[in-house]
Amino acid sequence: MMLLLLALVGCAGIRYSHVAPEAKDFHPKRIGVLPADVGIYEEARGIVDQIIAGVLVDKKWFTDVVAADEMNSRIKSSEVNEKVFVDYISKLRAVNFSDPDLSRKLGEMTKVDAFLLVNVDYWNYTIESGDKVAKVVMGIKMIDAASGKIMWNAGHQEVDAYILMKPALPNVAKRLVKSMIKEMPH
Repeated sequence: MMLLLLALVGCAGIRYSHVAPEAKDFHPKRIGVLPADVGIYEEARGIVDQIIAGVLVDKKWFTDVVAADEMNSRIKSSEVNEKVFVDYISKLRAVNFSDPDLSRKLGEMTKVDAFLLVNVDYWNYTIESGDKVAKVVMGIKMIDAASGKIMWNAGHQEVDAYILMKPALPNVAKRLVKSMIKEMPH
């Protein structure tokens, strides 16, 4: 009973969410999902991308949701496009700077008004406080392609305790993405 109570108390909101003041006037029509950075959790590759695109399509907030595989195709369509993408992501990761010129070029070449960057920080089964759990942790950034401004940045985790039957990590991830996307400005 105590575990259920703790689980319900933990569902109050997401762990971290920051919305830029400019986001109140930012209403993108076309959003792209860049391929997720899954780090060491290779089994999450592709799955997370599909989940995020699916949740965004279901929300019906945007006239066009460009899934990660299509974004990847547009990026890899030329060496120039690939260089813009690599330079943008490298700068963002190395010095936490969303370069406005590179962001604008990335938006133009992929034909989106905003794009999402997703990090999978944890995707595994583990033991926490003596309980077996399925755990997924992610971070998501929504970036205005035209200005390079990070309009929304969020991080959260979903933990599903079990005794015998392991919950499928994609199902845990889908609940996580749904709770995060609810907080995203649109």
